Amino acid sequence: MQEPVEPPSAAHGPEAAAAPSGADGTRDGGPRDGGQADGGQAELDRLRREVRDLRGKLLAHPLISQAQGMLQERYRLPDAQTAFALLKHCSQQHNLKLRSLASAVVSVPRPDDERGPWFPGRTGRTPPPLRFLPGHRPDKVNRSTVLKQVLHQALTFTDAEMGDLQTLEPAVGLRMEHHHGLSAEFLDFFAVVGEGTSCALAARRRVRVVADIATDAAISEPAREMILAVGSRTAHSVPMLSAADRTVGVFSLHLPRAGQDLTRPQATAVDGLAVQAGRWLDWHRRTVLLNALEDLHRHGKDLRDDPSRQLTD
Repeated sequence: MQEPVEPPSAAHGPEAAAAPSGADGTRDGGPRDGGQADGGQAELDRLRREVRDLRGKLLAHPLISQAQGMLQERYRLPDAQTAFALLKHCSQQHNLKLRSLASAVVSVPRPDDERGPWFPGRTGRTPPPLRFLPGHRPDKVNRSTVLKQVLHQALTFTDAEMGDLQTLEPAVGLRMEHHHGLSAEFLDFFAVVGEGTSCALAARRRVRVVADIATDAAISEPAREMILAVGSRTAHSVPMLSAADRTVGVFSLHLPRAGQDLTRPQATAVDGLAVQAGRWLDWHRRTVLLNALEDLHRHGKDLRDDPSRQLTD
């Protein structure tokens, strides 16, 4: 399999720049003394963001390399650089992260007929409404904007100061997408979420899970230590489900006191938010992502038939 010809710093799509408040991985603090202190903290925050961004790209690097090799073989492309250019072009045209498109290439079954469309007979789908994003057309809004707003609204509803949101990638698992108020160490540890966490349990059970971090037997000891270190004692992990009841992601709210439950209005608001987000994410995956794969297939066939052809819209 060909190694990527681009360095890890290029392995991202157009959404990578969209980061939520608090995305530098630091805990929110109070006022700082003096402009000099502010300047030093800003530089520290910038460096932390750069380190986290680089780590994220290094995690995506093997997946993108695997997708490159599959495309190079499937369309008989001359080299890995051409395969990377094909991936990058389609991710930009459809406003997708390069990592997300590469994950789909790896996980979605290859076309049955490599001369015809990848998904024959597919019809358009109407996007579900996003009532928490008034003024935005659900078929035009950016995926990163939706995810950022989901976490923001959940934190606002519950007065929580810490939270995170992961989406489920078939080739990877639960991957961190957005966060607020959490340490850089926490974000590194949970960049890809495995078993032994309340969010993994919520994803598997497809119901909201409330966990006492200090005592819950379902939480692994390394995860427990990391979560307690950021000041979280109770976690509410809420799955985002498709209309067919499949998990597409999870967001978690971290509260500082043991046994800290949500009020009935808070629980209703959070659960309703998860329903809207889950159905929209499923629509996005089944529409925007498949559109990108179909375009990638079309361009790949063109390059196979005419290697000198230029990638165009």
